[in-house]
Amino acid sequence: MHKTSIYLLTVLTFGIASICNAQTTKKMGENFNTEQKKVYSIIEKMVTAFHNKDIDGVLATYEDGAIVLFEPQKPVSGKDNLKMVFTQFATMNPKYTFTGHEVYISGNIATHIAPWTMVGQMPDGSKIEQSGLSIAVLRKQADGTWLMIQDNPNGQFLMNR
Repeated sequence: MHKTSIYLLTVLTFGIASICNAQTTKKMGENFNTEQKKVYSIIEKMVTAFHNKDIDGVLATYEDGAIVLFEPQKPVSGKDNLKMVFTQFATMNPKYTFTGHEVYISGNIATHIAPWTMVGQMPDGSKIEQSGLSIAVLRKQADGTWLMIQDNPNGQFLMNR
């Protein structure tokens, strides 16, 4: 695996957004209203599916046409492309920890922001640790559920240049 591909895979994370004001929480539900909890639950569903290597479950949290920035400034879209990268990344057994969650909702668009750390294992057995800021944009669907349309686990990228 190329070093760029490994970097691309290790920066992956998921993240994800109240009517008129920000709500921050470290525990699910703390300070979140009902709609914010729905947004947060999609992020939680995605992370749980990923930890369980349920790639179809991961993909079910994204709209068709969603983009994921596995690597800064290089969006990936298309279910087949996303499935390939998520599947490769899952082989590293990454485990994510979030230090808080902010959820903002404006109409049918939500933003979820969460600092994260990840611990995984490279193919050679060496431990890998990364951290970042996940910024995800979700859209409310006709049935009232939320799905991600943009997922950027590298929200800190411009600050680190």
